[in-house]
Amino acid sequence: MAVQRDPAEQQPSAPADWYARTPQDVAAALGVDPAIGLSTARAAELLVANGPNALPEEEPAPAWRRFLDQYRSYMQIILVAAAVVSLLVAQWGTAVVLALLTLLNAVVGLRQEGKAVSAMNALKTMMKATARVRRDGSELEIPATELVAGDIVLIAAGGQVPADGRVIEAHALQIDESALTGESVPAAKDAGTLPAGRPGPGEQSNMAFMNTPVTHGSGVVVITGTGEKTELGKISGMLSATASEATPLTRELNTLTLWIASAAGLTMIVMFALGRSRGQAWDVLFVSAVSLAIAAIPEALPTVTQVILSVGSLNLARRNAIVKELPSVETLGFTSAINSDKTGTLTMNQMTAVEVLSPTDRYTVSGTGYGLDGKIHHAAGSPTRIEDAILPYVVASDAKLVDGQVVGDPTEGALLVLGHKAGLDIEATQQRLPRLATLPFDPDYKLMATFNSTVDASGRPVVRCFVKGAAPAVMARAATALSAGGTIAWDAELERRAQEQIERMGGEGQRVMAAATRDLDPSGFDPDGDLLAHVTELRMTSLVGMVDPPRKESRAAVASAREAHIRVRLVTGDDVTTGAAIARELGIPGDAVLGADFAAWPEHEQLARIDGIGVVGRVAPEHKVLLADTLKKTGEVVAMTGDGVNDAPAIKAADIGIAMGSGTDVAKNAGRMILSDDNFATIVFAVEEGRKLYDNLTKYIRFVLLLLVTFVLTFLGATLFNIAAGEPFTPAQVLWVHFVVNAPFGFALGFDRESPGLMRRTPRPRGESVLTRPVLVTVGLGGLALTVALLALIKLGEIHFGSARTGNSIAFTAFALCLIVAAFECRSETDSVLTTATFDSKQMNWAALSEFVLAVLVTQMDGFRRILGTTQIDLRQFGWALLAALVFLLLWELGKSTARRARQAAA
Repeated sequence: MAVQRDPAEQQPSAPADWYARTPQDVAAALGVDPAIGLSTARAAELLVANGPNALPEEEPAPAWRRFLDQYRSYMQIILVAAAVVSLLVAQWGTAVVLALLTLLNAVVGLRQEGKAVSAMNALKTMMKATARVRRDGSELEIPATELVAGDIVLIAAGGQVPADGRVIEAHALQIDESALTGESVPAAKDAGTLPAGRPGPGEQSNMAFMNTPVTHGSGVVVITGTGEKTELGKISGMLSATASEATPLTRELNTLTLWIASAAGLTMIVMFALGRSRGQAWDVLFVSAVSLAIAAIPEALPTVTQVILSVGSLNLARRNAIVKELPSVETLGFTSAINSDKTGTLTMNQMTAVEVLSPTDRYTVSGTGYGLDGKIHHAAGSPTRIEDAILPYVVASDAKLVDGQVVGDPTEGALLVLGHKAGLDIEATQQRLPRLATLPFDPDYKLMATFNSTVDASGRPVVRCFVKGAAPAVMARAATALSAGGTIAWDAELERRAQEQIERMGGEGQRVMAAATRDLDPSGFDPDGDLLAHVTELRMTSLVGMVDPPRKESRAAVASAREAHIRVRLVTGDDVTTGAAIARELGIPGDAVLGADFAAWPEHEQLARIDGIGVVGRVAPEHKVLLADTLKKTGEVVAMTGDGVNDAPAIKAADIGIAMGSGTDVAKNAGRMILSDDNFATIVFAVEEGRKLYDNLTKYIRFVLLLLVTFVLTFLGATLFNIAAGEPFTPAQVLWVHFVVNAPFGFALGFDRESPGLMRRTPRPRGESVLTRPVLVTVGLGGLALTVALLALIKLGEIHFGSARTGNSIAFTAFALCLIVAAFECRSETDSVLTTATFDSKQMNWAALSEFVLAVLVTQMDGFRRILGTTQIDLRQFGWALLAALVFLLLWELGKSTARRARQAAA
């Protein structure tokens, strides 16, 4: 019996090369006798020393902290400061309004945060299972959380691997590792020893990994890692270590707020300096400062943005794209690169037989997936029936087809579908050929055989051996071949032709299998004897090529993405040959490389060659994260699609992580968007919607920026020239402009029509600001012109009409009218509004009409005058306000005309 080791040594501190050690060495290193297992007492000691077989749970922040976190943005801080100052100078109403605004912003932020589900906790829930272990020489079932390193675990088809372990016994053992490695077919496992090196999980044929289902056979595993020290635990650590990216719009709004706040801060310094030099009281200056603070902060922007994005997310949900975080809607509009998982995303994740080769004829098979529609196609002059050629695939099978779904091994299921397309009654065929014995698949000899009772062509009872397996393994045991119902010799020429076909099919991404038969004398057959000894001198019947076919929508979706200047890359756990074949079929250009090779390149080579890569095969989770990070370093905005546990870290690391609805909870919780229909084509619609929303939001941001610049310049001008005592507008008037004028136009611009040719534009580069030079020039000149007009109207009221209050009312009315002009002008940076197309948006038309009516009422209705501090103005005074708006329109149109001429000259 092996010597027990110290508990501290029992659980390795880092992944060990268990695959390179013999089963005996592994057992000795972990201090266990595989025939007896750990003692109960020893297992208890190890459980205490190393902890349960569970991933660390991501503890949610307490509610009070999440609430306070909403006050970390520049906007919230400035609003709180303004509210405090309002309290100090006894501006109670203003203080209350500002406090309510901060609460509204915090509640909206908390509501979005509450929708996020922890990917770490999803990983933890996946582990709620039991395990059959060998302890004290007996077998018993325990909760999987109680497993420790050194436990001997028995696994079988239909169960799941409860922790990472070294396979020490395997009986036709196959495990579906697609969620972990991306490999589309189950991995065969054996107890052999691999050479030392750094193979990925998908290449470790003697290791079993936590939470992967056993699809075939049985085995015995000695546990080598539990909880966070498993491959799943590594992914858990990568998730916790991977920071989520702030969205482009979030960064833009933060930058915008900071710049405006800085400008407002400088204006306040000037305001206080000049005010004190003129003898103004501190409380008067503080009231003016509060007005400026309110004016310089886009209070309505978060609410308007949230509503626009919410409606956009509802539109996406109706098209099966569910957005978990609203800012991700606009991130889609920036997407310039999509790294797409192959299995289950671009392809159906349903193996399909597409080609059958008998020794003398070739047949093609129509239909995709596990659907029973489709048929066998043959060339003129060749036999029309191929049931003899494919019969071994149907008979030597343990899978079943139930309501269009495969129960059992997916490859066997695909071969049953092939039999159905060939006209075979699967169940009746299997009943007519009673099974006497089974030689299960084994990685050593790479085939499976069943021995069935039947009669030969002469009516003599025989035991017929039906064989299916890897083509080279079956061919190596062949002596003859089926031909036109008869038998011909399996000579060197037939083998050469078959090998050429295998190479061709492999180059096309097909998985190639072979089938054969042999008749045995019943009198000499022992079902309990050495069955493998009978699998010789076989009669080859056929080769079959299978693929995981692309979804029918995928090719069109990839083409649409390319038209939108979005680069699609195929990232797969399969080999590069298979990946390259699927990429060619989908129209994805570029070289095919191994994930390990890409990771081994120096960073400068990765950056230099990434643009020429179209397929990355045999990728591990860390390779996917590296690929996303490399693309981001080149300036790309990266979307990552996937469905498996292995996709989750890269999904989280990408700018926009897109999980398949049928995928694992881990992938869905790590992503920012979920495709409920698993349709790659939905991504293209989502990108289009994202581009439209972001384009419309930039229209609104131009409008808001003009408003804020005008406010800051107006307060600065009023301070410098001592107009209206440095306070051109009251806090109530400022809030009116922000919420009653700005917000409705924000909604109208946000829901505006899609700009022509939007999906043919090149995506915005990473880091490109919405504050482009043309925008800054437009906003600067427009804000300056509007400022001059507003200050002139206030002064006009003081001098010509003898009342500063009248001047304020004229300017306040003019401000609203000029903003109506600005809203229409902001729909395009260069197109004129002097066309009928200007009025093609009902939302804009209704907003403009409503604002015009309100611009009149604010000085004509007593209730509004009391709230806003305005006074009644006559028609002549209103005409001055209207004149300012007309001059503003003409100046903006002149600027656009100049911009159009400059653009034409540059072209």
